Formats: sequence, structure tokens, C-alpha cells
Amino acid sequence: MKKIRCAIYTRKSSEDGLEQEFNSLDAQREACAAYISSQKIEGWVLVPEQYDDGGLSGGTLERPGLQSLLSDIRAGKVDQVVIYKIDRLTRSLADFAKIVDILDDVGATFVSVTQSFNTATSMGRLTLNMLLSFAQFEREVTAERIRDKIAASKKKGLWMGGNVPMGYEPDGRTLKISEPGAQTI
Repeated sequence: MKKIRCAIYTRKSSEDGLEQEFNSLDAQREACAAYISSQKIEGWVLVPEQYDDGGLSGGTLERPGLQSLLSDIRAGKVDQVVIYKIDRLTRSLADFAKIVDILDDVGATFVSVTQSFNTATSMGRLTLNMLLSFAQFEREVTAERIRDKIAASKKKGLWMGGNVPMGYEPDGRTLKISEPGAQTI
């Protein structure tokens, strides 16, 4: 029986909780490893390398763990990528297409342990594209909400971070006059 070398990829958008002894990346890895173990009879084996990206958005492919994984896929070291959910891999439909092209070029595949579908069928590919479209939509709506909140806060005169203008110093969400700087101005 041919061995299928499986790599687990994990990602968490925020850094919140990454310092914990058992965090979201660990939980994803554990679920994926258990799934791989359940497929041992099919020849699935876990590769020892870990591909993790903590505190990084799924809106870009520029993630060290993902880049390392893609490099190993291109080098023929990985036959199958195992992920907890599709949106852990990417939230962008265009980026997902790029990843699928890389996998297809070397005959590799991917599996989501919590979302069951078969990408070998047209219905499976449709389902996958719908899921990714919703993931991308969710990312874009979240970004819009954040931009709107920052704009509304600035309208109310709140300081939202960034460079402090000369003559001022931060005071919570506002700026207060800094006497030494104010005298210079």
C-alpha cells in the first residue's frame, strides 16, 4: 500500500491566547492528527514538520508556515494537506485557486476534517467555492466594520493610535497637550 504523507496546517488570526499552554493551534493540530490516525488503514502517515501560523490573517498567502508548507509540497515531500477548516488555509477565493494549482501540479490534495466534501466531483467543487466565497465575504465585512468604527471614533475626536503629533502625548483614547513640546511649537 502506498503511503500518503500528510501535513497538518494550522492558523489563528489573532495572537490572543497563543501564550496559553494549550491554544487554538494545538487544538486544530490535535483534531487533524486524530483524523490522520483514523485513516492509517488507508496508508496515511503524519509528516513530522509543523506548519503553523499564529496571529496571522487568512487574507494573504504571505505567512511563514504556509510558505514553508507550499515549498515542501513543491519539493514532493507532502501528498496531502490536512486542515481543521477550509478558512484556516485561506479566506480568499483567488488565493485558494493558487493553492489548488500548486497541489494539482504535484498531484497533492487537501482534506478538511470538519467539512466533508469531495473536490473530485463538480458538486464538491461548487460547495467548496461557495464556502470560500462566504469566508471571503466575512473577512471583507469585518474589515469594513473596523474601518467604520475607526472613522466614527475619529469623528468624535478619539485618538486611534499611530504617530503622536508633536506637542501632544497619549492619554487613553485622547491626546493631551505636552507642555515641553507645546512650548517648542
